[in-house]
Amino acid sequence: MPFAQLVIGPPGAGKSTYCNGMHQFLGAIGRKCSVVNLDPANDKTSYPCALDVRDLVTLEEIMDEDKLGPNGATLYALEELEENYAWLEEGLKELGEDYVLFDCPGQVELFTHHSSLRNIFFRIQKLGYRLIVIHLVDSYALTLPSMYISALLLSLRAMLQLDLPHLNVLTKIDNLSNYNDLPFNLEFYTEVQDLSYLLPHLEAESSRLAHNKFGALNTAIIDLVEEFGLVAFETLAVEDKKSMMSLLRAIDRASGYAFGPAEGANDTVWQVAVREGLGITDVRDVQERWLDAKDEYDELEHQELEAEAQARNEAEKAATAGDPDDLDEDEDLANWKGPLPDSGVKVRRKA
Repeated sequence: MPFAQLVIGPPGAGKSTYCNGMHQFLGAIGRKCSVVNLDPANDKTSYPCALDVRDLVTLEEIMDEDKLGPNGATLYALEELEENYAWLEEGLKELGEDYVLFDCPGQVELFTHHSSLRNIFFRIQKLGYRLIVIHLVDSYALTLPSMYISALLLSLRAMLQLDLPHLNVLTKIDNLSNYNDLPFNLEFYTEVQDLSYLLPHLEAESSRLAHNKFGALNTAIIDLVEEFGLVAFETLAVEDKKSMMSLLRAIDRASGYAFGPAEGANDTVWQVAVREGLGITDVRDVQERWLDAKDEYDELEHQELEAEAQARNEAEKAATAGDPDDLDEDEDLANWKGPLPDSGVKVRRKA
């Protein structure tokens, strides 16, 4: 039974970067992976694309022929893909049992109320795929209470619309220290705890939001999110291996993935680490690594990388260095100037 991730999120959340990083990481731990591009506007993928929707339809052609804008053309392209689903089905059959990453378009209406993407996902599910939705949100949204609440509403709406196993992920968490200090610890935002504490900060963000007529609306929105109790966030720094391991473990747990026998052969250190759960971090570790003590951790990692590089260079020198008197037999024979020694073997040729 093949497994797949459906990578969605607003523009700039890092969907293509995530697909590229996860593709490399899965290959490093021995899991055969393929990436499918479902974004008709993505003409420069950073990952090797096993199947590309632009081979079927491109955004430029639709905009030119039907005189549509980019958003309308993207909706049209997904409807075109739904009508020509047989093309996608045939392409997926060629991938066999590969673990598949679907890089989806960034228009939020596609996964909040438009039906084509949802219909495509359910038809893929009927092929036997175990699907999980990975909804990426830029961690910059945490810096403004209004943006954070908007991200909560968007995540909740996507979960209700797609109706599939779902993980919300705060990306670019390593950049969070570059912004203003957050009023609460990271755990408050990832666990979506009592949001009433956010109301004073929301009103202080703008004089408009402090107006009496918005008070009841803000409270109603917060109550709506809390009553559903569905939204929570994982964190990701795509270039950090521990962060990728922690997220992949959460994805495997949510999707029901079990390690196959093919992944047990020729284990590397990172393969063993993933299987045994080493390096798994919780949100308090993320808080310390990327916010409270980021400079110290960066310096420590820099020193570790330098030590590894030095050890590798010394090992290479030790491997190439040898006893000058112990010459290679082939080289010794090539440099021989006199007659060859008698081997004792007599050769008798037929007349």
